[in-house]
Amino acid sequence: MTTFADTTFTPPELIRNFCIIAHIDHGKSTLADRMLQLTGVVEARAMRAQYLDRMDIERERGITIKAQNVRLPWQLDGQDHVLHMIDTPGHVDFTYEVSRALEACEGAILLVDAAQGIEAQTLANLYLAMENDLTIIPVLNKIDLPAADPDKYAKEIAHIVGCEPDDVLRVSAKTGVGVEALLDEVVKQVPAPVGEADSPARAMIFDSVYDTYRGVVTYIRVVDGKITPRERIKMMSTGATHEILEVGIVSPEPKPSQGLGVGEVGYLITGVKDVRQSKVGDTVTSERKGATEPLAGYREPRPMVYSGLYPVDGSDYPELREALEKLQLNDAALTFEPETSAALGFGFRCGFLGLLHLEITRDRLEREYGLDLISTAPNVVYRVIMEDGTEHVVTNPSDWPEGKRAEVYEPVTKCTIIAPSDYIGAIMELCQAKRGQLGGMDYLSEDRVELRYTMPLGEIIFDFFDSLKSRTRGYASLDYEESGEAESELVKVDILLQGEPVDAFSAIVHKDHAYGYGTRMATKLRELIPRQQFEVPIQAAIGSRVIARETIRAIRKDVLAKCYGGDITRKRKLLEKQKEGKKRMKMVGRVEVPQEAFVAALSTEEPKGKK
Repeated sequence: MTTFADTTFTPPELIRNFCIIAHIDHGKSTLADRMLQLTGVVEARAMRAQYLDRMDIERERGITIKAQNVRLPWQLDGQDHVLHMIDTPGHVDFTYEVSRALEACEGAILLVDAAQGIEAQTLANLYLAMENDLTIIPVLNKIDLPAADPDKYAKEIAHIVGCEPDDVLRVSAKTGVGVEALLDEVVKQVPAPVGEADSPARAMIFDSVYDTYRGVVTYIRVVDGKITPRERIKMMSTGATHEILEVGIVSPEPKPSQGLGVGEVGYLITGVKDVRQSKVGDTVTSERKGATEPLAGYREPRPMVYSGLYPVDGSDYPELREALEKLQLNDAALTFEPETSAALGFGFRCGFLGLLHLEITRDRLEREYGLDLISTAPNVVYRVIMEDGTEHVVTNPSDWPEGKRAEVYEPVTKCTIIAPSDYIGAIMELCQAKRGQLGGMDYLSEDRVELRYTMPLGEIIFDFFDSLKSRTRGYASLDYEESGEAESELVKVDILLQGEPVDAFSAIVHKDHAYGYGTRMATKLRELIPRQQFEVPIQAAIGSRVIARETIRAIRKDVLAKCYGGDITRKRKLLEKQKEGKKRMKMVGRVEVPQEAFVAALSTEEPKGKK
């Protein structure tokens, strides 16, 4: 028999929906752990660090990738309340997850490390929360650290949020100091959800995951009316209808209930096996006498970075397709389409939100599905207008159109960099080298500065963050958001082996950087490709113009070994014979590029897990 978590709907005035927003490594997941312990929803023996981070990769890297929601009971002044808390990711690539979580809340805890102060991603998430008119509760975490300076950073937060330094709460998520007072403040400050209990049901889908045994689990926030088991529901954007098999709450494990009322957050299961039928941002309503107006949804996530994923063993292609389809069920932001490469065989062109998203996806495919993959160098989406007026959208260098190009547009981003003021010169020098334009500069305090730049996305996705960290001794933090497109002088650099272009090594770069890319790639390949029986030229070319060249020397057999003494003409005859053989071999011989050379040449320097 099913035991229900609760039998009555919680009155909306006793519900508080909030999320925790912060930069990576500022202690969101640890604070969530303390809240789970304090409210008693997780027993002490079942408790583990980062309880809500379910994936192995999340636990290893110490970063949150998927937002998780949990229902917590809390008592204030003798009155029981229900808190719905959503723990969000902190990395710039997963801002999409954060924006969805904010839609399901009325308040946000802005968590800042008392030893580091506000970082770029904290600011980005704060502005997102302010756009959604959420109540912000500023909190300084890690006050127990020897390096903590709560007074200094309280002033910095007060300056940005627009409150008094004394209003900033101080907690230590590790030791539990101040967490109870924080939960009391959530009840006092965060407004109760507003909705009409007697209206037709309307619920916002803010996440959905795929469960192998139960199908799609859809996470919803009820705005109006109520959602109960066994009723038929309709998805308003697709018009699809389903019967609800189970409705419940997450506390922190799923618990079936007799329904969800106004303001409540929970899950529903319909037995559907395709996540695309539970579209994030869609409105759920009753099939009979349902609502006519959908809730305001989310914007669709747009891929920022494209990369080709190919199996090392070509026979794994069907397995890779199946793995990507399954992964897409849990990751709405991942897009892919089949593509072929003369060098790498069959694979997929995948779209990602950023480099960390690419790295995590590849990691998950290799671990969870046992695949061995090569990923090509990441690139962004370009728009090319030809002289005859035709337009091409280029996501892969091999799609670069031949002929006369009138204009080429590339995506640009608005970057926010926060760093100690000592490093302003080094940061400006780096940004100018990456074709950045300074948009403004503000001092957050006497020794911390915020720089705003407009930069091409293609310049950021490679090693920009690594260079920024090394120039600022690790103190700078970076956040970026897309900001349209700009015309630019871009060219396609081809890498030729023995005069034949190898599509996997082609790249679209700014014409000022073409020579650098060409020489770097040619030098790299000279070291990676084994020597052949004949000389192999490696060339970098823009169209028909060669801009760089390296040569792999031939393996030469010593044909003069048996020739001791005697006339020079004998030696020359042997050398000429060898030369003829080499020339003939070069005509029929094909340069064998080993798989390891592709992997090494295409691997970019590992993007760091923490920003």
